[in-house]
Amino acid sequence: MNSQSRPVIARDRLIVALDVPTQTEALNLVRDFSPEVAFLKVGLQLYTAAGPEIVRSVLATGAKVFLDLKLHDIPNTVARTVESAGQLGVQMLTIHLSGGAEMIRATVAARKNNLSILGVTVLTSADEQTLRQVGISDNIRDHVLRLAKLGVDAGIDGLVASPHEVKMLRAQFGVKIKLVVPGIRPSWSEARDQKRVMTPREALEAGADYLVIGRPIIAHPRPREAVTKILNEIES
Repeated sequence: MNSQSRPVIARDRLIVALDVPTQTEALNLVRDFSPEVAFLKVGLQLYTAAGPEIVRSVLATGAKVFLDLKLHDIPNTVARTVESAGQLGVQMLTIHLSGGAEMIRATVAARKNNLSILGVTVLTSADEQTLRQVGISDNIRDHVLRLAKLGVDAGIDGLVASPHEVKMLRAQFGVKIKLVVPGIRPSWSEARDQKRVMTPREALEAGADYLVIGRPIIAHPRPREAVTKILNEIES
């Protein structure tokens, strides 16, 4: 199936994580993926290495950018960072909901230019033992739901959560929020350090709006081939 005949919904569901160390590698991947991939994630590694220029360069290709910085700081600092992200022109930005209601409200108040604020609940690398280590006695599902309610009540646009919590979150909040889901591993890929994972098809059936996929694509010997396989699975 060529890119001209591919349904728009498939490419709009996939966000490819540019988890590489240099701007050159990232832009080579963006060019390789085009026009199959419409949404790219710039995370801490790449943003630290290349700064705002990598965001501008990706946006210049016509793609959308999900800036995944997982902000967690005092409310004023986070709000000013959100303003800067809005000026860059990114479409999505993440904050840690564990920063609390005041920080979340400051974030929401500072958003501009159709920037969507996404709240991170519990990282997909975490499990029950991880929560115990930081003094949280709740099970993961209860903790995710508590943080999600905190964010939704404060006005966020969407949530970042493990695919294993998607069905619960969709039942709780309906369609009024977007669910952006990492921890997606095709059946032919290893889970590695992520513990709460699903295949693309399983996550979509549970209610995910967007699938964030990095290593199964960028570590593949032929990244574009991996993108095509994943898009075909989404379409199925």
